[in-house]
Amino acid sequence: MTHSQKIKLARIFIGAALLIAVILIPAQGLLKCALFLLPYLTVGYDTLWKALRGCLRGQIFDEDFLMAVASIGALIIGEYPEAVAVMLFNQIGVLFESYAVGKSRKSIAALMDICPDRANLEKDGEITEVFPEEVAVGDYIVIKAGEKIPLDGIIEEGATTVDTAALTGEAVPKTLSKGDEVISGTVNLTGLIRVRVTKIFEESTVSKILELVENASSKKAKAENFISKFSRFYTPAVVSAAVLLAVIPPLFDGAWSSWIYRALTFLVISCPCALVISVPLTFFGGIGGASKCGILIKGGNYIEALSRCETVVFDKTGTLTKGTFAITSIHAEKHTDENTLLYYAAIAESNSNHPIAKSICARFGNQIPRGSLSEVTELSGKGVSVRTEAGEEILVGNEKLMLERKISYQAVSEIGTVVYVAVNEKFFGSLVISDEIKSTSAEAIENLRKAGIRKTVMLTGDSEKTGTAVAHALGIDEVYTELLPTDKVSHAETLLQQKNPRKTLAFVGDGINDAPVLSRADIGISMGAIGSDAAIEASDIVLMDDDPKKIALAIRIAKRTLSIAYQNIIFALGVKGIVLLLGALGLVGMWAAVFADVGVSVIAILNAMRVLKVKNDLS
Repeated sequence: MTHSQKIKLARIFIGAALLIAVILIPAQGLLKCALFLLPYLTVGYDTLWKALRGCLRGQIFDEDFLMAVASIGALIIGEYPEAVAVMLFNQIGVLFESYAVGKSRKSIAALMDICPDRANLEKDGEITEVFPEEVAVGDYIVIKAGEKIPLDGIIEEGATTVDTAALTGEAVPKTLSKGDEVISGTVNLTGLIRVRVTKIFEESTVSKILELVENASSKKAKAENFISKFSRFYTPAVVSAAVLLAVIPPLFDGAWSSWIYRALTFLVISCPCALVISVPLTFFGGIGGASKCGILIKGGNYIEALSRCETVVFDKTGTLTKGTFAITSIHAEKHTDENTLLYYAAIAESNSNHPIAKSICARFGNQIPRGSLSEVTELSGKGVSVRTEAGEEILVGNEKLMLERKISYQAVSEIGTVVYVAVNEKFFGSLVISDEIKSTSAEAIENLRKAGIRKTVMLTGDSEKTGTAVAHALGIDEVYTELLPTDKVSHAETLLQQKNPRKTLAFVGDGINDAPVLSRADIGISMGAIGSDAAIEASDIVLMDDDPKKIALAIRIAKRTLSIAYQNIIFALGVKGIVLLLGALGLVGMWAAVFADVGVSVIAILNAMRVLKVKNDLS
């Protein structure tokens, strides 16, 4: 409990004790009013001040204004205990709200704490402690055991284990050594490491994540927008209704005191606290609970959209598969050999960062002569064409490239990505490169069906044989193969037209080359997002590890959040509607009004807090 919460709690206890004491004191007239003002001001002075300040700023119709008017009116007509009770129970409701918001912020506050405020910069053999913002790309930093990693980079010396739980929710530490990438915001657990910085602080993973979370609350769901608009029209309406209730009936029966009391009761009942507090709190709690599981949702609107999802479309590489390619077989023509075939393929792919290109260069192993290429042409959806300084033209790509250049080649039927190599229009052979399916992918598809997903689709640029084999192994409903990036967008458009207009479609990609489809889908979900700028920028939901099972967990969190939000809306409006009618008819008094306001608010807040109870599994 914070210091301010402790003070508020103390005021509530003191105010309650004073109220009981004053009730027991036999006093009449002005003395009685003066005595009741002690507990009234003890618990309600801040509410009165907020109401006055709101009136001076032109923000009249809020819950503080309603509470102030109702309680002052009760004092004027001599209902002293009710006036104090209104303020007392309002403070109890505010305390509950403060506690609930604090709890829902806890996981996000923990996430904010991942940002280190110091970095150990190494220059000229000396280590200086500086702000992370002062470190440039290419600088070297030293990270000791137990320290948070301040910037993204590559390990140049040392080996260690790293705790990624703050970012991914993954409890098992990762073992890293020279050449491995480290991500800002994670914790170095065991060894001393020397890291070459690859991104400045403003572009680091931790900065982008913090920016994402900080901005999440600004993107409201329809339910939240409804409450905001509802309050703007509702509060002036009920104040007007209360004034009419206090003025018109007494003109006929002369019972001014009775009707004013009913009007004041009406005002207390009508306070929209339960809705104004609990519904945004529910979405905020949903975002916080998801972040605790390594799922970053950019706003309440995406929670609402995800809860209505019925179609999930997957990219294959890096999403359902590990994205770590390795050559599984080599087919060299008779006029050459495997090493020569690998040499030409590695030369052609030496300037590419694509996983397939990296696997070819890694398999070749020898030092590839840099700067030996005079021309490099990327052929979208087909491969690459390069020309060496010696004048040789090397073609590396798929069957489409061979057919386009009318090169006679030997087709390969093995499962995997087949890369064909030709030099000076002569076919040299082929490489079969395979990508292993993630161990959790099949379970992820099964969990999605349990979560209510009706259709799963896979879009891939791989051959029909490879794509179909992966889809069949995972139990995916539909698969489309040999697609260019533009083809993926076209297929996504078709799927969007086919779905129920009231439902949504989510696309799941690795965030590297899927930005167009991530943006076009109703919901873009990035897999394997650590270190991927494109993933964080283009997607609506970022999974901080590469486990596809987290998609079903995110859907479950979204549905639970929406369910709790609507429960609170129906409950609050239902109770208030009934008690408002009873109050207007004079069948209930101020005490029932207090329950209809503060009681309903507390119940709704407690219900909203249930969204934080999220297990990082699907049990």
